[in-house]
Amino acid sequence: MRLATWNVNSVRQRLQHLARFCTTAAPDVLCLQETKVRDADFPAHDLRDLGYVHQVVHGQKGYNGVAILSRIPFEGEGTETWCGRDDRRHAFVRLPGGIELHNFYVPSGGPVPDPERNEKFAHKLQFLTEMARWGRRGRTAGRRLVLMGDLNVAPLETDVWNHKKLLRSVGHTPVESEHLQRALGDSGLIDAARHFVPPGEHLYTWWGYRFPRSLEKNYGWRLDHVWVSAPLLPALHGFRVVKETRSWERPSDHVPVVIEVA
Repeated sequence: MRLATWNVNSVRQRLQHLARFCTTAAPDVLCLQETKVRDADFPAHDLRDLGYVHQVVHGQKGYNGVAILSRIPFEGEGTETWCGRDDRRHAFVRLPGGIELHNFYVPSGGPVPDPERNEKFAHKLQFLTEMARWGRRGRTAGRRLVLMGDLNVAPLETDVWNHKKLLRSVGHTPVESEHLQRALGDSGLIDAARHFVPPGEHLYTWWGYRFPRSLEKNYGWRLDHVWVSAPLLPALHGFRVVKETRSWERPSDHVPVVIEVA
């Protein structure tokens, strides 16, 4: 089973990119974030034409939104609300083989890394705190669980192109990294990317729009993550960051991350 996650930054604007990616990478299940569309306007038919006939859509107009698209039937599905806000940041499905798949879109946090001065940053920290509570070890112990999505934090020094320069930038501040690592540790889940790529090696999934040469210069961040439970770890046999999508015309600033599960 091939699972993928991608913040597409508007599903309707990236339909051609989705078709191209799904044709070449052929994920069985695809988690999308930042779909930016009401459920009624989601391009469900176009995606069914690509073979993704099973869909969980949880979106809103112009902001946020997640979706799970699958060639494989679901054995269960649902959504959850976080921080008392119905801002469409989480959906989950149960897949054959007892795999529970969760798709998350963590708030970006705004430009100022100070919860006293920036409500968006306070919201982000609250969301990560709730994720840690949600993922206590009792929830994941003995279960085949995958958590993937845009978690909007690059926690390791090698998850950004310049650790010292970016320590005060939202997405790589010590407080955010601590919160994300706590959520990972409290859940008992394992960072699948770093299972394949050692923590000492640089690894990125996002190249920003503000600097036009960010991809060329490789000024990247790892904001998109895949976590798996211990029982699922032996079944992992592939991991890939599909960097080439960032060079396509009018791309998302994020690129897909793909894992293979036996």
